Amino acid sequence: MQHSLSLPENKKIVLFDGVCNLCNTAVQTIIQHDKKDVFRFVALQSEMGIAIQKHIGIDTRKIDSLVFYAPGVSYSYKSEAVLDIAKELGGIYSLAIVFKILPTPLLNSVYDYVAKNRYKWYGQQEHCWMPTPELKAKFL
Repeated sequence: MQHSLSLPENKKIVLFDGVCNLCNTAVQTIIQHDKKDVFRFVALQSEMGIAIQKHIGIDTRKIDSLVFYAPGVSYSYKSEAVLDIAKELGGIYSLAIVFKILPTPLLNSVYDYVAKNRYKWYGQQEHCWMPTPELKAKFL
């Protein structure tokens, strides 16, 4: 079934809220530090984003969160996705692993608090952020 999604091989997929300014900034930060060209990005709201969520069994009505998907291997969301992405980026970001000593429910409650307030604190766009032509290849 993975082939019907036409996902690039050997890439990790980051699904994000395409209208959230905080999320868009996070994606741009990941791109800037993705020295090994590991990541590809797709907005949760897009056709491909919805197809991936359905494929991995995520209820699209209940998730408005960051999702990290390693096709054919695993997926994670909320705080676990943030830590998985940091681990993949390596370098200084791999230090985020220290947060794994904290219970996931605690980390997710912090994540949920930020997520609940992200539009109020950081604003939102009317439309999904469009990458520059140079970055377009990183988006599905």
